[in-house]
Order: sequence, then C-alpha cells, then structure tokens
Amino acid sequence: MKRKILLASGVVVIVAAIAAYIGADFFLGAIVTKGVNRFGPGFTQTKVTLEGAHISPLSGSGTLTGLFVGNPAGWKSDKAFSFDEIHVEVAPRSFFGDHIVVKELTIDRPVFVYETKMVSSNIGELLNNISGTSSSGKADAAANNGGKPMKFEIRHFRLTNGRVTLGVGSHALTIPMPPIDVKDIGTSQGGVPASQIAVALMRAMSESVVVATTEAAGKIGKTMGAAARQNIENLFGGKK
Repeated sequence: MKRKILLASGVVVIVAAIAAYIGADFFLGAIVTKGVNRFGPGFTQTKVTLEGAHISPLSGSGTLTGLFVGNPAGWKSDKAFSFDEIHVEVAPRSFFGDHIVVKELTIDRPVFVYETKMVSSNIGELLNNISGTSSSGKADAAANNGGKPMKFEIRHFRLTNGRVTLGVGSHALTIPMPPIDVKDIGTSQGGVPASQIAVALMRAMSESVVVATTEAAGKIGKTMGAAARQNIENLFGGKK
C-alpha cells in the first residue's frame, strides 16, 4: 500500500514539474512576444510585430518566430525586413535580474527590402529612427515602465543566408547578402539599454545590405549592357 502511495505521489510530482515547466516556457515566451509587439514600434517608429516565442526557463534556449519590421513612411514596400526564426540562448539566471545576457543570437534566412531615393534609403532611415530613439531614451524609459532600468548584452550575434530584394515591383532583384558575425555587443559596458542593442544590430545588418547591393550593382554593370545598367539605376533611385 505504501509503495502504491509513493508511486502515485511520484507521478503527481513529475506531472506537476512538467506542467510547471510548460507554464514557465509559455510565460517567458508570452512576455517576449508582448514586449516586442508593445515596445518595438517605439524603437523603430514603424510597424513591428512578433508572432510568437518559446524559451526554455532551464536551458535559456528558444526561438522567436515571425518578426516583421515595417518601412518608414514614404517608401513603396510596407516591409523593411522580416525574419522567419530567431534562435536565442540566454543565460538562465539572467532572467531573474536586470541584466539579460544573451549568449547566442542567430538569425537564419532573413529577407530585407532595400529601396533608395537619391542619397537616402529605407534601411538607412530606419537606422536613423532607431538611433534617434536611443539618443532620446524615451523608448527605453517606456519599456522600463518606471522600474529599474534593464540592461542587455549579446555575446555572439550571427546572421546567415540573408537575402536582399532591391527595389519593388517588376524591376525587383533578389541577391544574397554577406553573413554577419559580431561578438560582445554591450559586454564591455556591463550591459546597455535595449535601444543601444537595437542600434548595434541594425547598423551591422545595414552594412551587410549595402555591401551586397554595391557588389551586385558593380558586377551587373560590368557584365551587361546599357539597358541593364539603366535598370540598376532605376533600382537605386535613378542617376545621382
């Protein structure tokens, strides 16, 4: 009889532990999803949506799915870029403090839309928006909601298999972008506000987009005729 009671008690404990783990996973994912959807637009000054997130409270590893970042006003496409999946590894103990340590942040197969007008671009304008938000500190203050300021650091950021679509419509051209590998964002400072992390990530991504488009324009201009070169000029907003 005692053995049966002990066995039943053990089963209850296991079920309770599994339920608590699932609940914590869902809870952390819901917090991240809600936070991105609520405060993301304040950082970029554009539409930002995240479909979902699942993060293990024990290992700290997880996946964010369906991130969409809209274009600033005045550009043809509604999208600046989108990520199907973002893989993260967070130091589990940092979940319970005011200094979140992201050990690994990996974005695979992102899609960027690159538009230009004379000497400006949608990606450049988006970077300016985020930089301005970071300088003002308003978005960070809103995210902290009057509480103790949160700090973040990313020890390793990687972006692989990215694609850039140049222009919109029938003249659009999709090209690969160089991979990104950056270490220790905010680490030496002992963590930085979320807006500074956003600026660093956006700057790295925009540099990769510009390298990809510049190389593509050069290669096509050398190997194709005047009509092709005119199409490239159209993609980049016409002659400067």
